Amino acid sequence: MKYQKAVITVLFCAVTAAGYGQTPPASDPKADNTKVNKRDRSSGAATADQQKGNASDRELTKKIRQAVMADKSLSTYAHNVKIISQHGMVTLKGPVKSEEEKKTIVALAVDATGDASKVTDQISVKQ
Repeated sequence: MKYQKAVITVLFCAVTAAGYGQTPPASDPKADNTKVNKRDRSSGAATADQQKGNASDRELTKKIRQAVMADKSLSTYAHNVKIISQHGMVTLKGPVKSEEEKKTIVALAVDATGDASKVTDQISVKQ
């Protein structure tokens, strides 16, 4: 009897846990970054794999990322903006939820570099 209860309990837990991993219904819109990915693959476009490994560029990226993450008013999209530093120049890429978020991130990058001409804004506002 104890054995049967244990098996039933284990099966119940397994079935219940499996239900949490279900895929969303087909009516949910699927994420599609195809256009953004094509843009990022164009020749001459700065991509994250081009981030320089020298200490000054790493520190610059770190400083901007910490400032962005510290701003709790920003959305998850904004917190995940790509920050690419190359020879003291910074490129910002990715979607944000509003024009205000975009301006905030650009301002944080300009503050970190000390010069607006060192920041390239390629952030898009998600509709």
